[in-house]
Amino acid sequence: MKRARILPKLALALVLSAGALTVAVQSDADPGCKKDNNPICPAIYSPVICDNGRVYTNSCFAQADCATNCQAYGGV
Repeated sequence: MKRARILPKLALALVLSAGALTVAVQSDADPGCKKDNNPICPAIYSPVICDNGRVYTNSCFAQADCATNCQAYGGV
């Protein structure tokens, strides 16, 4: 009997938490750029730092994340 009361509450909590996770994050990248969550990039370590302050393994990963104005980082 208690299970019957818990399931609707659990379903509602699941729906609300899934909705909270899908909130769009504003990016300072080109609005026409579409992020690639599974890029096919070479495993070459050639770090770059971009305007968003992040350091990427190489420019391919930076482009996949729609990062802009990237430059070589760390004297490599």
